[in-house]
Amino acid sequence: MKAIVQDVYGTADVLELRDIARPAAGKGEVLVSVRAAGVEQGVWHLMTGLPYLIRLFGFGLKKPKVPVRGREVAGVVEAVGAGVTRLKAGDEVFGTSEGSFAEYVCAREGRLAAKPRNLSFEEAAVAPISGVTALQAVRDAGHVTVGQKVLVIGAGGGVGSFAVQIAKAFGADVTGVCSTGKVELVRSLGADAVVDYTREDFAAGGVRYDVILDTAGNRPLSVLKRALGPRGTLVLVGGERGGKLTGGFERSLAAPLFSLFSRQEFKGLVSKETHLDLEALASLVEAGSVKPVVDKVFTLAEAPAAITYLREGRSLGKVVVRI
Repeated sequence: MKAIVQDVYGTADVLELRDIARPAAGKGEVLVSVRAAGVEQGVWHLMTGLPYLIRLFGFGLKKPKVPVRGREVAGVVEAVGAGVTRLKAGDEVFGTSEGSFAEYVCAREGRLAAKPRNLSFEEAAVAPISGVTALQAVRDAGHVTVGQKVLVIGAGGGVGSFAVQIAKAFGADVTGVCSTGKVELVRSLGADAVVDYTREDFAAGGVRYDVILDTAGNRPLSVLKRALGPRGTLVLVGGERGGKLTGGFERSLAAPLFSLFSRQEFKGLVSKETHLDLEALASLVEAGSVKPVVDKVFTLAEAPAAITYLREGRSLGKVVVRI
C-alpha cells in the first residue's frame, strides 16, 4: 500500500510517499480501508518531535516510533481481528489511529464508531480528534449549561469551530475570537458575537464570561483571568508557541495553581478519544447541531503540503487528505 512515511524528525521535507506492507488486524483491532484522513496540530508535533516533551510520552526519543503520519481517519472496515464485536467488514467508520496517511490502517475497536450518515468521508475524517476534544472541553471540563456566556478563543480553527457549535447546542450564549479572515465563518457557525482580535481586545471590553475555552494557546493566564467571571471556568486546550521543551504546555501545568488562590477555576484539558464520545459527537452531527468545517482537500501525495498549510494558521476550520 502507499503511505506517507518518515524516518527522522523534521519539517515536512522528511515526509515521503512510499510503498510499504499493508498491516493486518490483530486482537481487538480493525483494519480500515482509508477514504480520508484529517490533518490536525498533533500531526505536526509528531512529525517534528516538538516539543521534546512528547518524545518522553512514548512517541520515540530519536525518531518516530510509528513512521506513518496521520491520526484521524474515516473509511470502510476491511477486516476485523479476534475479539472485535461492535464492527464488521463493510461498516463505514470514523475515529483515530496512528498512521492514517495511508491506504490502510489498523485501529483499536474502542477508538472507532459508525460514521455519521449525513457526512462525507472527508467531513467525517476531520471530526474524531478536534470534535471530541471540543466536546470534552465544553461538556466535561467547562460544564457548559443553558444561558451561560461562553468565550471560544481560536473559534475559526479545528477545535474552535467545533466548540462554538457544541456550546450553542448546549444552549450557551457564545462569543468567538478569531482573525479578520475568519469572522464570517465564525458567524456562520452560530456564534452570537465575534471578536476580531486584530482590532479588539476581548479582555478589555468589560464582558465577563462563565466559561472560556482557549484553543489558541498563546495568551498568558493573567490576561484570560481578567475576562473570566468571579466563579468562571477557564479550559486550556493544548498549547502552542512555547519553547522547544514544553511548547506552551506549561500553561496547562500552571493552571491548577491559579485555582488555589481564586474562586475561578483553571483547567488544562488532555482529551481522550473513545467510541462513546465519538458516538455522542455523531449524534450531534446527525441532529444537525454540528457540522465539520472543511477548508481544503489534499491528495495523499500532497500530505506534506497539507501539514504546512495547517501550520501556517490560515485554514478555515479543518484540512483533510483524501486517499
